[in-house]
Formats: sequence, C-alpha cells, structure tokens
Amino acid sequence: MTEPWGKKTGDQLQRLRAHARFIFEAGLEAVNPRTCVERALQPTMAVGLQAAMAEAAARGRIFVVGGGKASALMAQAIEERFGNGIAGGAVVVKYGHGVPLKHIQVIEAAHPVPDRAGLGGAEAVLDMAYRAAAGDLLLCLISGGASALLPLPASGITLADKQKTTSLLLAAGSTIHEINAIRKHLSRIKGGGLALAAAPARVLSLILSDVVGDDLDVIGSGLTVPDRTTFADGLRILDKYALRDAVPPPVRERFVQGAAGRIPDTPKPGAPDFANVVNQIIGSNFLALEAAAAKAEELGYRPLILSSMIEGDARQAALFISRIAREVRRSRNPVAPPACILCGGETTVNVQGGGLGGRCTEMALAAALDLAGLAGTVMLCAGTDGTDGPTDAAGAFVDGATVERAAGLEMRPAPYLADNDAYRFFHRLEDLLVTGPTRTNVMDLQIVLVDA
Repeated sequence: MTEPWGKKTGDQLQRLRAHARFIFEAGLEAVNPRTCVERALQPTMAVGLQAAMAEAAARGRIFVVGGGKASALMAQAIEERFGNGIAGGAVVVKYGHGVPLKHIQVIEAAHPVPDRAGLGGAEAVLDMAYRAAAGDLLLCLISGGASALLPLPASGITLADKQKTTSLLLAAGSTIHEINAIRKHLSRIKGGGLALAAAPARVLSLILSDVVGDDLDVIGSGLTVPDRTTFADGLRILDKYALRDAVPPPVRERFVQGAAGRIPDTPKPGAPDFANVVNQIIGSNFLALEAAAAKAEELGYRPLILSSMIEGDARQAALFISRIAREVRRSRNPVAPPACILCGGETTVNVQGGGLGGRCTEMALAAALDLAGLAGTVMLCAGTDGTDGPTDAAGAFVDGATVERAAGLEMRPAPYLADNDAYRFFHRLEDLLVTGPTRTNVMDLQIVLVDA
C-alpha cells in the first residue's frame, strides 16, 4: 500500500533528494576536465614524455586538437600550462559547451547527430595534425561526444549519409561500441586516422572516458588508437538491427566492399605507425563513483559501488537497481540503511514512441513504477554531461511516492513510458534535475539512498 504523502514523509524525501544531488555534484567535481588534465601533467608523467613536451613547448611547436563535450575546459588547462608554446589548435565541442581561449580555436557543433559545423571542425583538427612535424607534439584532448562532433566522411560517403546512419543506430538502441565500430569505418579521422595524419610527430592523447569498460579504441571512436573492429564486424552490426537495407546505399556498399577486402581496413593493434603515440585515460565513471561514495559517507550513509559498467536496456537496468533498493529495505542486504547504492554506465533506449526523453529519465520512470510505496527511498538517474537525450535536463529524481503524486495530477506512468515521454512526465512533477552543460562527460550515475 502506498505511503501517504504527509509532511513528515515529504520532509524526509526532500532531505534525501538534496543529499542525492550533493553526491552527484561530488562525482562531477572529481571528473572536472581542468582538474583531470592538471593531474595528468604532474611530474609523475613518464620522463621521456615530459622531456618531449618541454622541448616542443620551448620551440613553440605544440599543436592542440580535440573533440568532445569536455575538450574546451581541457584545452583551457593546456593553455594555462603551455601558453606561447602552443603553435595552434582546434577543439570541437557541443553547442553551448565552449569557453574563451587565446591560442586554440573552439568550434561548436551538433551532438549526437553530426552537422556541417562539426565537419568544418574535423577538417580543422585534421589540418593541425598534418602541420605537426618530427620533433613536434600533437596533444589530443578527447572526451565523450567526440565521435559525433568530428565527422569527416571517408571517400564516397557524405555528411547526410553519416547523419542518417547515426540516427538509425541510435533509434535501434545499439550500444556505443556498435555505433563507433560503424563510425570508424565511415571516417577519415577515426579508427587511428588522426594519429596517422600526425606521423612522424609525437602524439599524446589525454582522454576522459565515456565508454563502459574504458576501451581506448571506442572512446571518441579511437582517433589515435589502432582499431580492433573490422568492416565485417560493421556488417554484422547492421544485420543485427536489420539496418543493412535501411542505411544509405553508399554506406552499405562501403561495408560490403570492405568486408570483401576491396577497401583497406582501419589500422590494427601492432601497427608500427603508433610507436610514437601515447593514450592516457585521465578520468572515468569509476573515478566519479569513488568521489560520490566518499561524499555519501561524509553525509552519514553506508556507500556501496555496485558497478561502473551498467549497460543494456534502460528499463531493465532500472528494475535491477530498484530491486537492490527493495532488498536493502527488506533484509539490510547487501548493505544496511542508511545506505547509498551507486551505479554508473550507459544504457540504451529502444525508441518505440514519439515522446521526449533520454536514457536517464527513461530509467527513472521505469524505476518509479517498481519503487512505488517504498518508504524513505530516493533514486537519482543523471548524465554527467548535464544532458539527457535531446532535452535540457540531466535526469530525474524518483521515490516511493512518485506514482502517487502523479496520480494526483491525473497522470499514469505506464503510458508515458510506452511513448518514451519520460521528460514531460517529470517536467509536470517538477522532478527533473537541470544542471546546464557541465562540460564533462563520463557517462551516467545512478544514486539510490535508502534512509534508516
């Protein structure tokens, strides 16, 4: 039976919500791009790499390139460190994520479906790589969103082809690993292409991971990393989602020709071209979870990090996490209240309806149905980039009284969920979390607080 929405219950839930936001913000601060870059460039960096950076900076021959929602703040930290040692640079960020820079051009473009601004930005990035010579350093700043923000189609492929292909894969609920396997084989810059363009210059990539498992060749579609996937893998992905006949003919033909060996594949691990390339992850979802756990403990909760690798269907993931919350309340297992259950990763949504929302609000709405009536429990699902799908929200809060309060507004969650319309549901309840652009991106966080 659903607990009445009384003052005592309301005060408790408001406190839990405030704590959930504090915990989320602590996670964000741990993956602040500037902090991550500054930490990566400490004297503990390999001696040879430090020497190469110092030499290139002294000659004014550091070229800075990058892409992703965090790349502008990363570039800001690089400017403060190297100043006039920078010969030039270009980074491409999502609209609204730019910051003013002196030595490095900031280009804003569309995400997750690329646009012409991104095409121009990718050309500027590739031009910088070609300018780097032996003894120079190409410093690459890569974060979540780089794949969409740096579209540079391969021969015979147009931007419109890439836009349609990306939209089809997103709507089908394909994973980021699958989407980026396709992107790498439709690009001149991904799948290690940027590193090849910079040879024989030295390349250092500083990377904020937005990929489950932190796979280097998947983050940003592996701009400076040898590619483990093939054209044949791409065909299998298209077939898995029944998209072979739906993608534009030039895309289909490129994968067919590539799988038959008529088009050279992307460079593979062990290729000698990457001897002067160093790829370093400087921030990740797990780093954010660790900071969130520390904040939860400070607030009086017993924290438990379940996983930084939550993926798959958002609704199924919601059910898994909400069931953990119920178990904590019922049996004090796997941790006794007051408890903070922490998860992270990146789920997918199989779009069937015409509503508005993203994977975080979809997950929150599915969780609300299962948490209905559970006392003293709050869940926050939010994207660390501050954006949940094509909306202005990072995510949403839910609790054991969400369904009851919705009923008071004559709303039923199930139809909204069926129409993938979670954003409008939570907007009416005033339960959205709106942060604005955070200028970082390490996937999503799920925070569940179960009060004593």
